[in-house]
Amino acid sequence: MRLFTAIQIAPNVVDNLVAALAGGIRVPVENLHITLKFIGAWPEERLPELMAALGAVAIAAPIPITVSGLGLFPDARHPRFFYAGVQGGTGLAALAAAIDRALAPLGVASEKREYRPHITLAKFRDPGGLPALPELDFGSFSARSFHLYSSRPGAAASVYTTLATYDLMRGNSVECTA
Repeated sequence: MRLFTAIQIAPNVVDNLVAALAGGIRVPVENLHITLKFIGAWPEERLPELMAALGAVAIAAPIPITVSGLGLFPDARHPRFFYAGVQGGTGLAALAAAIDRALAPLGVASEKREYRPHITLAKFRDPGGLPALPELDFGSFSARSFHLYSSRPGAAASVYTTLATYDLMRGNSVECTA
């Protein structure tokens, strides 16, 4: 199974993204998220071990998140991804680092790159002519949990399934959904 951890985006922010960008979002709306850690291929028989490690991750307060601005990875000259910017202060980066540390003893490779939170809106094979990117504010919310997702290829896009939800405030709290 292919796994990742992420924060679910608040419905008001999703609505604002959809309203402002209309046809610019090529990722299914239900797949929009803020990735915390891409885990990759993981053996199903070791899933309880991974879930227990994630259950030990806790942050002392909700994480305030603002979604604003648009950008292109790796750059505007050679875009591969279109994204909305995410600002989560030190709390979001601390959560990503805590997840990274919790999974390293299980053999999950640690991140070598700086954490750059974003919401992927489209992936390009051939972006053609791209319009100028306006500076837009899509809203804010407080993240109180994160999720473990599985990802499998679908006909038009990947299909994400929530396997567990972790409460940031209580630590060791897990609601298994699979």
